[in-house]
Amino acid sequence: MKKTIAMAAMLLAATAHAHVTLEQRSATAGSYQKLTFRVGHGCEGSATRAITVVLPEGVSTAKPMPKQGWKIDISPQKIRWTGGPLPDDFYDEFTMQVKLSQEAGKRYFKVVQTCMKGSMAWDQLPDGSGTKLKAPAPVLDVQPAEATSAHVH
Repeated sequence: MKKTIAMAAMLLAATAHAHVTLEQRSATAGSYQKLTFRVGHGCEGSATRAITVVLPEGVSTAKPMPKQGWKIDISPQKIRWTGGPLPDDFYDEFTMQVKLSQEAGKRYFKVVQTCMKGSMAWDQLPDGSGTKLKAPAPVLDVQPAEATSAHVH
């Protein structure tokens, strides 16, 4: 019984601290890549009504996937979905396709989650200290093209 209660508490704690995350962890430089941003909760219980994703340097030609009940605004460096609302008790995914530059390295996507009451900026970048971030920006690790392609002869 104690194990069940402890596991349930850990699960609730993990859910309560969910972030806006990126489903894809890595991609190949120079490729077109599908990116799926997962929104795990609202803002302190308030429903989400907008998600804004800022495209980092080296990411271009973003084409967002339409979502029923959401309007999409596209600018060269930003994609914004507005609508819903997405209640705090549910999660959803916001998807786009992008073109990655030939340059390898980490790409951090700053995301602003706007809710019926308040907002949350998922925009913190690691500083090298190893400190756990409270609102980390979703990250994509872009690998060199030659390192990710294997040739079978």
